[in-house]
Amino acid sequence: MYVWIKALHVIAIISWMAGLLYLPRLFVYHASVGGGALSDTFKVMERRLYRYIMTPAMLVAWITGLYLAVETGALSSGWFHAKATLVVLLTAAHLHDGVLMRRFAQDANSHSPRYYRIVNELPTLLMIGIVILVIVKPF
Repeated sequence: MYVWIKALHVIAIISWMAGLLYLPRLFVYHASVGGGALSDTFKVMERRLYRYIMTPAMLVAWITGLYLAVETGALSSGWFHAKATLVVLLTAAHLHDGVLMRRFAQDANSHSPRYYRIVNELPTLLMIGIVILVIVKPF
């Protein structure tokens, strides 16, 4: 059963990361178009990505990740504590994306496309740290 949970965990992480990297890119384009029909299309794309892909993937990643941590005894390892901290920050980025999405849905965006380009980099940096901690286990 362990290997199936691990496979599901990796699939969930890939799906979640794809959304975390793509949604801010949609925000870049959405912030560039202003209002109108194209803005409405972006709203639908953003909502569907967040609600039907990103959030379920995040929940599955959390549930399976906690199971794996308990099963392997990782909860007492220093590398795991550092990884968990980065995962919490990744979750905060996810929630922040949700706030931004709701602002776009209400036509209340207050940020430039440049802001969203910068926001787009944070999940990448967190992912790099997480992967290094999981693979290298430096402490």
